[in-house]
Amino acid sequence: MKKFNTTAVCVPSKHYMVNLSERVAEIKGLVEEGRYFTINRARQFGKTTTINLLCQSLAPDHVVISLDFQDIEDGSFKDGGEFSKAFARILLDAHEFDGLQMPVSIEGRLRELDERDAADVKMDDLFRTFRYWFREEKLPLVLIIDEVDSATNNQVFLDFLAGLRSLYLKRERNLNAKTFQSVVLAGVTDVRHLQAKIREDEQHKVNSPWNIAADFTVDMSLSADGIKGMLEGYEADHQTGMDAGAIAGQIRDYTNGYPYLVSRICQLIDENYDLIGFQSLSKAWTAYGVDEAVRVLLSEKNPLFDSLTGKLVNYPGLKNQIRNILLRGDTYAWLPYDEAQQQLGMYGLIRNNHNTVAVSNRIFEMLLYTLFLGESDRNEDLRQLAAASKSIFLEEDGRLDVPKIMAHFIRDHNRIHGGRTEKFLEEEGRERFITYIAPIINGTGTYDIEPQTRDHRRMDLVIHYLGRRYIIELKIWRGDRYKQEGEKQISEYLDYFGLSTGYMLSFNFNQKKKTGVERVQIGEKVLFEGTV
Repeated sequence: MKKFNTTAVCVPSKHYMVNLSERVAEIKGLVEEGRYFTINRARQFGKTTTINLLCQSLAPDHVVISLDFQDIEDGSFKDGGEFSKAFARILLDAHEFDGLQMPVSIEGRLRELDERDAADVKMDDLFRTFRYWFREEKLPLVLIIDEVDSATNNQVFLDFLAGLRSLYLKRERNLNAKTFQSVVLAGVTDVRHLQAKIREDEQHKVNSPWNIAADFTVDMSLSADGIKGMLEGYEADHQTGMDAGAIAGQIRDYTNGYPYLVSRICQLIDENYDLIGFQSLSKAWTAYGVDEAVRVLLSEKNPLFDSLTGKLVNYPGLKNQIRNILLRGDTYAWLPYDEAQQQLGMYGLIRNNHNTVAVSNRIFEMLLYTLFLGESDRNEDLRQLAAASKSIFLEEDGRLDVPKIMAHFIRDHNRIHGGRTEKFLEEEGRERFITYIAPIINGTGTYDIEPQTRDHRRMDLVIHYLGRRYIIELKIWRGDRYKQEGEKQISEYLDYFGLSTGYMLSFNFNQKKKTGVERVQIGEKVLFEGTV
């Protein structure tokens, strides 16, 4: 029986996975056009799986040299001779153990190269072997190297790239010159920008040896339709009765198609449905089940989350900007030459959203909310008051009593911060309410902010708690007209989620304001409006 896989390569015969045939065909087109390019995507983004399928697709009409630079130990990068010998060895291993076809004469040249003393070997010896191979091989040769990150921070790798670049330029000058049909380098690091990573004494390398690479614009994220197809394959085996389209849309909304996150949510539901609180797969493959899987995922300590949060430490300025984006609704321009943005974008934490900085998906946002609020002690007094009163905010049927939460927040907030200035409240108020909510739902629910409402005037806080959603609009008071617009907006939002009750919390700076919570009927909708 197939399983969902979150480690290493996915194999269609063993694992439930999205059909990648269109993606592979698009990449194969680049190879057949003779392009040299990089596939640089974040960790656990499906690069190795895609490469494996690409190799299978190319195999009938190409000689595919598919290597992994993790097979070359660090010491082999100390000089060109050691590197060339190590490269010859992994080619011979691929021939002997993995079925890589090569002429007998090329095998002999590689063995002779490996047996020579490293001091007598130059990198040109390796490239001369390539040139003999191009002459003797009838099929086009394609070189694919995975995990190039293992080699990027050293001069020898730059020299290797320069050699490949030289072969490419010879072909472009003389169309009859034979070389690799295509070279594909895969990893997190975009090797086109390696000049920013290598220093020689006082100066940077300023010319990239890989400026010949074509742009790689293939979308590596998983679409809602692709996820739906995967779930339909699962459903054919398990007959859970799930609505595959709705579940796929919900997973896509949480993950933005990040492959590891998609697979991990599905894996948690499939293999751990009882541990996340369900009696059967049929009950688990629901909207509630997806929410609970996300809650469990966010409570895990895994290498992906460790890597992303660890990278933030290296860029405190950008970290503070991301905090302001999420908690205050600030906007920052996407800067293509900003080192911090490029690094965190390369590692998959942020993305370019219409030329502004955005966190890549909702799950990463939820992770960062927890991180940022946990690191801050600026609202510790509110957090403690909320935690102490946690039990009174639950109704007998397990629902959250949101009006009571708002009323207690207003009371506690005014007791602690009643004398603060308008500017201070505008910058901090919504963060304080999120801080207040966190210990109340901690361990049982999750929350996130609707991105399209995250600005200086409005935020829609969505709480997911025991299979129910609670929509709380957080607003800065701008007068009655804006209040009416807000009521209309939240009413439309409730329609989208199929809810009849919503909540609005306004931060009002008027001296004569009336604080508290009141119930308002808006057509068929009920809105509880709180004023701080």
